[in-house]
Amino acid sequence: MQSSFLPLNTRRLQKRAQVETPDSLYWNRLAKPELLKERNTIDYVDFSPSDPDNFVLTCSVRVQIYNLVTKLVVKNLSRFQKTAYGATFRQDGRLLAAGDEEGHVKLFDTTSRNILRLFKGHTAPVHRTFFTADKLQLASFGDDKAVRMWDVANEKVVQTYGDAHTDYIRAGAMHPQATHMFVSGGYDGKIHLYDTRAETAVQRTLDHGAPVESMLFLPNGSIFVSAGGSQVRVWDLISGCRLLTMMSQHHKTVTCLRLGSDGRRLFSGGLDRHVKIYDVSTYKTVHTLTYPNAVVSMAVASRDQAVVAGMVDGLVSIRRMIVDSKPSHLGKIRTSRSRKLYKNPVPPNNTQDVDHVIKERVKGPGLQVYDVHLRQFNHKKALDEVMLPIKVKKHPEIMVAVITDLLHRRSLDKALIDRPDNILVTFINFLCTHMGEARFMRPLLMAASTVLDVFERQLVTYSRKLMAALERLSAVMEAEVKITTDLMRLKGAMDMLIGVSMDNGEVVHKSPYVDTKGQKMQPSSAAESYVVTVEQ
Repeated sequence: MQSSFLPLNTRRLQKRAQVETPDSLYWNRLAKPELLKERNTIDYVDFSPSDPDNFVLTCSVRVQIYNLVTKLVVKNLSRFQKTAYGATFRQDGRLLAAGDEEGHVKLFDTTSRNILRLFKGHTAPVHRTFFTADKLQLASFGDDKAVRMWDVANEKVVQTYGDAHTDYIRAGAMHPQATHMFVSGGYDGKIHLYDTRAETAVQRTLDHGAPVESMLFLPNGSIFVSAGGSQVRVWDLISGCRLLTMMSQHHKTVTCLRLGSDGRRLFSGGLDRHVKIYDVSTYKTVHTLTYPNAVVSMAVASRDQAVVAGMVDGLVSIRRMIVDSKPSHLGKIRTSRSRKLYKNPVPPNNTQDVDHVIKERVKGPGLQVYDVHLRQFNHKKALDEVMLPIKVKKHPEIMVAVITDLLHRRSLDKALIDRPDNILVTFINFLCTHMGEARFMRPLLMAASTVLDVFERQLVTYSRKLMAALERLSAVMEAEVKITTDLMRLKGAMDMLIGVSMDNGEVVHKSPYVDTKGQKMQPSSAAESYVVTVEQ
């Protein structure tokens, strides 16, 4: 007679899968990062419009052009006596401009590495330089609180705007279509919109609310974006520079902005080690990239071929987009053979008049080793089977499932008595490591309580190593209880603030343990039940 013993259900203890969206599927195609290491902070990254496989890095006294495929330096523009800043390509990729610590702006020919022009006029470092839409002029933004427009052909100043800002100017953007329009952002938190045709060049002054670190225009030119502090703000140029929306997805300073997917996606990088990707149509976050250190510069290649991020410690992360490859001829043959082998058989003709055909029963997976031990009531052997280091590291949910089953059988204390110290220490270390995970908290808190109840009777007879593990377990339990208590107090404070903000008490805020009918509810975790018991 076949046994009705069922294997343990470990699926309910697995991590909750993230909701897959078209954006998450698309951006997950970015390969693992390939890393380059420079000596200092990566100030600026820019891709060549003419050659998408080349990008320029500005770091310390060097401006280097790298190849995206080989990760090797193609050209080294080391004509700087002091620190270089903000090297950017012109729209055709033939020229490259960069500022420096001396207040100079240098113009390079990317084919010959020669300095074509040297613009002198700033009295402080120049951090950002951008070309106008007609490629004939160049704008420079300096720490001397001035913005200067340069004529590329004549090497002369066209216009100087020196009274707009009251602090360093570290951000700017040129209108993608109108040559006469651009914006600047300063550390005074102000944003200025310029029109070079008007008598008063500064047409509008906006307040970002924090030092502005980066700016850009959307491709249509009617909207521009500013980043500073922990906020990214979107401004509508047509409706009088009205604030459209404000995004606060970073919890530290936002340092750089970029566009991707032909202007349909907005990237923002920050000191919180994250790069957020927004949908420009809704301005909602659609994906997040995580980096090992604070991101200070970033560039996105055309057609999203790669995302290059420069970090504060000189690390450069290159993530290339994986292109879907077509299946080979051999793969097609294997696929066709497998389909023929596992194709469902056609029912015989004599079954056509039958109301329902019962298919052959598919045999489920067999019992695991720990299931066999649990079936035979060998609780110690079942616990030993799942405490193997490889299983604990890769599949902790299996061990938690066994612990939960032993708790239901009220046999966990029997499985822990008369065991060697090394096994007990391993078990306690597992509890300390995974107790903070929400999916494991309830059974592991109950298991920890069982451990302390079992071993508190004969503390004198235990070894020093086991005593240290028990003390560590007690400290972890106290920390989890304290965190839960603080969260409950925070929830109460937030409920009170929300209740005060409502008009005439339209929303009634109840205790988290009382339902709509006034009946008491059970706490959602063992830690909460423990806290409720203590407070009562």
